[in-house]
Amino acid sequence: MNPTWEATDDNHEVERIVDTKPQEGELETSLRPLVLEDYQGQQRVKDNLEVLITATKQRGDTLDHVLLSGPPGLGKTTLAAVVANELGVQMKQTAGPAIERSGDLAAILSNLEEGDVLFIDEIHRLSRVVEEILYSAMEDFTLDIIIGKGPAARSITLDLAPFTLVGATTRTGLLSGPLRDRFGINFRLDYYTPEELEAIIVRSANILDVSIDHEAANEIGRRSRGTPRLANRLLKRVRDFAQVRHGSEITEDIAAEALSFFEVDSLGLDWMDVKVLTTLTETFLGRPVGLTTLANATGEEADTLEDVYEPFLLQKGLIIRTPKGRQATPRAYEHLGLPVPAALTAASDPTLSTNDGPQEETLF
Repeated sequence: MNPTWEATDDNHEVERIVDTKPQEGELETSLRPLVLEDYQGQQRVKDNLEVLITATKQRGDTLDHVLLSGPPGLGKTTLAAVVANELGVQMKQTAGPAIERSGDLAAILSNLEEGDVLFIDEIHRLSRVVEEILYSAMEDFTLDIIIGKGPAARSITLDLAPFTLVGATTRTGLLSGPLRDRFGINFRLDYYTPEELEAIIVRSANILDVSIDHEAANEIGRRSRGTPRLANRLLKRVRDFAQVRHGSEITEDIAAEALSFFEVDSLGLDWMDVKVLTTLTETFLGRPVGLTTLANATGEEADTLEDVYEPFLLQKGLIIRTPKGRQATPRAYEHLGLPVPAALTAASDPTLSTNDGPQEETLF
């Protein structure tokens, strides 16, 4: 097994840099695909990567730097490992918040071998000082280091082995322009369809030695919010429920029963999602609610509501953002089995509104 490089409290290095190329004994238990052929979904991204990786290998060159963006749980880390495996190189992994000083980054970069893939998760959270050192490393494969302080300080330039940086971010807008422009390949991952998630669940079930039919896999996929990470998590929960309560193959009825038991409804909403909708529809009677007020009413942090729960509720059309705050839509009332207020019905009916254009602009 290749050696691992770990952090120490003394030098404040990154959490852990590991060789992610799996050993034979690990393949049976890993749910993550190792090659593009096994990677489900994101067909456009896969097709592009297949061409780029093939061309790179034919030239004996280093793949250009890759930026992967999109919501959490869509497989950015997995795709980075797939790229490394397809290139036949090692991948070193760290995260933006873990690289606190320029010396941390210098230690990581100087330990890379030619062609290695360096994966930085949450790359938008790199400090400005660290980011500026990364510029020359990405463009020229050199590292500028200042030795000493004051008048005796001098700069030396170290040559780095050519490498591929794969950066992952959930907040593309927080990346600085100079850093974003240094990535030659830029992909945004989209949410998965229930059919794609069904294929992922069936594959994971085979690895976990779980007996499941396609209807049950589709039921889990439909409640997984378009996210493979959640799909695999729900599969494990359903497996445990079926083992304890039924002791048999997972069928569609058992999957639905298990997911209801774990408070995941037909749209994939969990108890906190439902609590947000109930607060908007019942506590505040459908009126617009500010984010801070909503956070206080639900007992959740405002940042968590905005970053974790709100995007999916917006995507499903269950809430909208208005100039006055968050508001439940008629679909939210229907999903909760509540009567839709007449005022909300009239406001959402374009035939009854005399100010459609500006209203739609401000709502979204």
